[in-house]
Order: sequence, then C-alpha cells, then structure tokens
Amino acid sequence: MRKIILDLAVTLDGFIEGLNGETDWCIMDDDMNLDRFLDSIDTIFYGRVSYDAWGTYHPEENAAPEEKEFWKTIHSKNKYVFSEQEREDPAAVFINSDITEKVADIRTQPGKDIWLYGGAGLIKTFINLDLIDIYRISVHPVALGSGKPLFENLKERLELSLITTNTFRSGVVQLIYEPKNK
Repeated sequence: MRKIILDLAVTLDGFIEGLNGETDWCIMDDDMNLDRFLDSIDTIFYGRVSYDAWGTYHPEENAAPEEKEFWKTIHSKNKYVFSEQEREDPAAVFINSDITEKVADIRTQPGKDIWLYGGAGLIKTFINLDLIDIYRISVHPVALGSGKPLFENLKERLELSLITTNTFRSGVVQLIYEPKNK
C-alpha cells in the first residue's frame, strides 16, 4: 500500500510559517536531495489555500533552470485538493467529503508514495484521522517567536518512533518518524 508522507519545514520553535504566511526562512540545500524524494512520489495532497498558492505556481521567465525544472516535476504529479469548496480544475481532483474513505481508495491504487504537502489545517486533519505513515520534518535553524504552529489542537497525544536523522550543510536537521501505532 502507498504511504502518505508529511514532508515539510519547521522552525526551531515549531512554526511552519510566520504570522503573515511567510516561509522566506526555508533553506533549500542541494545536499537535501529533494529530487530523490520527488522521484519517490507520484501524488500530492494539498489543502485549498496551499494549492492556490503553490499547486499552480510557475516561476518567472528569468528564473534559474533548476527552479523551472523543480516546478515542472511538481506539476507532473497527480494532485488532490481537500477543500469545502467544490471546484472543477483540470490539474487537480477536489475532495470535499468522506476524507478517510477517499484517501483509503487513493492509497490502494497502484503508484508511488503520496506527499502530504499541507497546509496546516489539512495536516491537522490527517494527524487527527491517523492517516500519516511517515513524518519527514526538516528543522531549520531559525526561531520566529510566533506564527502558525505545526502541532496545534491535537485531539490526542501523537507518539512517534524515530527512523533516521539527516543533517545538512546549512544546519537543517531532518527528522524522519513513523507513528508508534502503525
């Protein structure tokens, strides 16, 4: 069965974005080997706000070739958007009900693993429904003091087992966990 992987950046003080939605603190090191992760997935789960911001994003014409290739790879993936809105979109399938059943159906389809991209509301929903198989949390060497926390208003304690850690040149530390109950 395909795994759902939460892969995201967080600050030292536990925020996934600043008070105004800023993520300018995120570091993209070439030694993070994001290409390998992208090769391991063929599907991305978005919340509507994240999809509207990044699911259809295209870099400017004068962007570096690496950035253009990165976004081309992202846009080659199957996209599902979890939203209360109903919308027709040729680039994505919108899901607005029966999340657990629809995710179970997607997981049993042939394919690679699935990236739970976010945003915060969708991540919280997936945590509370126990739908995440792997937590890949990249801790960035910055503290914001305030913003949108990763783990907010959990229904119950989330217990994880550390699988591995990766340290990058920039000081980013990636922690990879799986839930203890899976």
